Amino acid sequence: MRAVALLSGGLDSGVAAATFARAPGQQLLGCLFVDYGQRAARREADAAARLAARLGAPLLTLALPWLGALAQRSGSRLVGAADLPHGTPRTPGDAASARAVWVPARNVVFVAAAAAHAEALGADAVVAGFNREEAATFPDNSVAFVQACDEVLRHGTRNGVRVVSPTLPLDKPAIVAAARELGFVAGDFWSCYDGGEEPCGRCESCLRSRWVR
Repeated sequence: MRAVALLSGGLDSGVAAATFARAPGQQLLGCLFVDYGQRAARREADAAARLAARLGAPLLTLALPWLGALAQRSGSRLVGAADLPHGTPRTPGDAASARAVWVPARNVVFVAAAAAHAEALGADAVVAGFNREEAATFPDNSVAFVQACDEVLRHGTRNGVRVVSPTLPLDKPAIVAAARELGFVAGDFWSCYDGGEEPCGRCESCLRSRWVR
């Protein structure tokens, strides 16, 4: 199987891409990073570039300023300067925090863009870092979402590109364990919603992706 990986620079997508690339008979033809003006774009892009180089795959950056404009219009706190919702180690996020950072149809757009690249390259699949833990409040991380994407892509691509997500059945501690087994350390990823010099340690993504629990 040959694939294009969606690479955000974060823990989930990095582990998914590395897991796919290390499996026998599978090849990453490229990685796709999407910059829609998110507040952590620079930090995410740097991490994605390092991960792609480590995986030996070219990285393409796709700019989607219109998606950022829609996110701003919908009130998503992943763009602009509004305060990010903060959680606790026991409750890193909930339905309210998910609404606060939701970007309209983001994963739908990302999967479609990666599928177009995959089809053009003759690849069989899009690799994405979805996971069971976030699926509880982000439905676009769920098994149902992946199945729906596969059905759309079966009709929407000539070669029947499908979505592959090695992290899909895992929660975050299991993904951290997989990252360690793959030889990664925490500093290899940027999972923070913010784009400061260091991860904030308080946003939902930081709390879910922490290496010590």
